[in-house]
Amino acid sequence: MYRIARAALFQLPPESSHHLSLASISVAERLGLLRAYTKSRPQHPVKAMGLDFINPLGLAAGLDKNGDYFNGLGALGFGFIEIGTVTPRPQSGNPKPRLFRLPEHQAIINRMGFNNLGVDHLVEQVKARRYEGVLGINIGKNLSTPVADAVDDYCICMDKVYANADYIAINISSPNTPGLRDLQNKEQLEGLLRALKDKQARLADQHGRYVPLAVKIAPDQSSEGLVELAEALMKNKIDGVIATNTTLSREGVESHRYGGEQGGLSGAPLESKATQVIGELAKILDGALPIIGVGGIGSGADAAKKMAAGASLVEIYSGFIYRGPGLIKEMAEAINRLSP
Repeated sequence: MYRIARAALFQLPPESSHHLSLASISVAERLGLLRAYTKSRPQHPVKAMGLDFINPLGLAAGLDKNGDYFNGLGALGFGFIEIGTVTPRPQSGNPKPRLFRLPEHQAIINRMGFNNLGVDHLVEQVKARRYEGVLGINIGKNLSTPVADAVDDYCICMDKVYANADYIAINISSPNTPGLRDLQNKEQLEGLLRALKDKQARLADQHGRYVPLAVKIAPDQSSEGLVELAEALMKNKIDGVIATNTTLSREGVESHRYGGEQGGLSGAPLESKATQVIGELAKILDGALPIIGVGGIGSGADAAKKMAAGASLVEIYSGFIYRGPGLIKEMAEAINRLSP
């Protein structure tokens, strides 16, 4: 059924089909049409970042940027949903077209540029939460905010989402906001992490609850850079790491008509690179903090590879676009087979 729906949706421009799909899922959830998915939600409990996940299967940030659809998406069987990336002020993002499908490669290229309605809108949406799984909120900086002042934007967002988030994801790895990935460099990263941990401590006292912080990293860095990054995360007692965001590489899609489009590449071509980063991180971290594995998961086997490489949890994005809800069940079955 999903293949039929996808064939029709793929006749529309990518952003139009995106919003139509999510709106349809939202309506179906409100009408009670997704109860079969909810009742059969995979059971594979995982504890990570101090949180209890009914299963380790998540939906990555970027699909529901404004928190408009997470209740419906959550009903499909996910153990956790990550919404955002959201910024302090609304922004329109980059000019269209900015989203490109590469079906032959099960891939997507996007240069959306953190288009969102602002953190205040997202918070209002989250107040209407029906989803019972773990909810992560992914935050970033506005395009107009200088990189040197990025910490101010992250702190504004933390202030506003803290009361309604189960964990907060710090996006310093999107390739579509100029200069953002510079925050992964050692000196800037150290300063940012110290400030965020200080903010977290003050908010924990204020709200009487501790909300974990996870940092989302890029796949496009050297082994030496990865060591420095991991050491900074451990030194500053960050609660989790999300590996990885989209890649600037075009390996495997160079000949596609959209292969030269600017932006981040996600989907199948990213799978091996993301898994390699997870494996390297797992060795460096040695269990010091959990890894949320994301990048190129298009099958149950791909999810199992991420877990075997060292991920405690996994997220999907492009795979969900191409495979639909059936991928969630397939992932659950593959991960269950990994259990002793």
